[in-house]
Amino acid sequence: MSKQDGSGRQVTTDASDDGHASILHVDMDAFFASVELLERPDLRGLPVIVGHRGGRSVVTAATYEARKYGVNSAMPMSIALRRCPNAIVLEPHFERYSHYSEMVMRICDDLTPRVERLGIDEAFLDVAGARRLLGTPHEVATLLRSRVYDETGLRCSVGVAATKFVAKLASSLAKPDGLLLIPLAGTIDFLHPLPISSLWGVGAKTEETLTRLGLRTVGDVAHTPLATLVKTLGPAAGHKLHDLSWARDPRAVSPVGDDKSVGHETTFEHDVTDAAVVRRELLRMSDQVAVRLRRAGMEGRTVVLKLRFADFTTITRSRTISEYTDLGRRIYDEVVDIYEGLGKQYERIRLVGVRMEQLAPSGGSPVGLWDTDEGWRETESVMDAVTARFGAGLVQRATFVKKRPASTDAD
Repeated sequence: MSKQDGSGRQVTTDASDDGHASILHVDMDAFFASVELLERPDLRGLPVIVGHRGGRSVVTAATYEARKYGVNSAMPMSIALRRCPNAIVLEPHFERYSHYSEMVMRICDDLTPRVERLGIDEAFLDVAGARRLLGTPHEVATLLRSRVYDETGLRCSVGVAATKFVAKLASSLAKPDGLLLIPLAGTIDFLHPLPISSLWGVGAKTEETLTRLGLRTVGDVAHTPLATLVKTLGPAAGHKLHDLSWARDPRAVSPVGDDKSVGHETTFEHDVTDAAVVRRELLRMSDQVAVRLRRAGMEGRTVVLKLRFADFTTITRSRTISEYTDLGRRIYDEVVDIYEGLGKQYERIRLVGVRMEQLAPSGGSPVGLWDTDEGWRETESVMDAVTARFGAGLVQRATFVKKRPASTDAD
């Protein structure tokens, strides 16, 4: 969480477009404190500290109004209250923070499959592949900020740049509630005047060491011979800071783990004996699996049905189809056929699941001359676009108008 108080805020005011600046860093503004203010809107604009009042407690979070008094997260509460004696202290509620974090991350997932989560309140997004569907990186960042506020009531700041390092730096300078885009061509001009503490890995001790060399800005570090940095800081740190000072950061946005399968499961509130209810849930989960496949740029060939019964006996049945697919309707046709082929002996169902295995990148297999799935492909593409722009639930199949009788978990 940023310790800045917003006094040095920088934002982009024009709709800039830079095809090379496609990495976004989204950072929630004073996240824990902002979540608490959703329950206490009467405290907006006041110095609020989140934490326990005990003698040994520390500050969990602080609003920007409190930060202007020098209050920061992880500071002893006693010191914070001495610096800001009129602060209002609220107890933390970590379950709320997890809830809103998941809401924000789902919005990120709607925009691109390339999302790298960093803790509970920030993430990197690579939106290079979203241009055709959602527009320029600046437009995607604007959409992201708008959706986060509309759907959660929370504010976030977004940095847009060609590298992760510069994007994260930009988001910190845009706080609170800002968007800062750094074009590739302007990266060095942006970076070099900044203080050396802006470089990743420069803490108090390293800053002191560099200051003794007369280095005070990132540009000073950039123009210092590499051999001097290596001799002073060691090979690893010397090379790293030299590269960062010239905006060299080859790291890609890396979603955690590469799925070998994609699946969803539903546990019913009560054991289900109605086959129509089971089929409806199979259709819902088939659509969810298909959406995740398309976001990840993957297709699958093996459809898997999972059933758990009232006595907790669990079975799985699979079928490998002739062509790879990422269409919910095609997955549903196969999985419901497997279900109906089991017969009536499998009743009183507690859980159902749909999974796609044997995954491959999309486009690996050619579409036939007569594409029998063309109509469904167009329909699901439209649903993807609407969901990305306006959130899940705005467009759905008529089958799902009724209240759903279960809770769904992705795996």
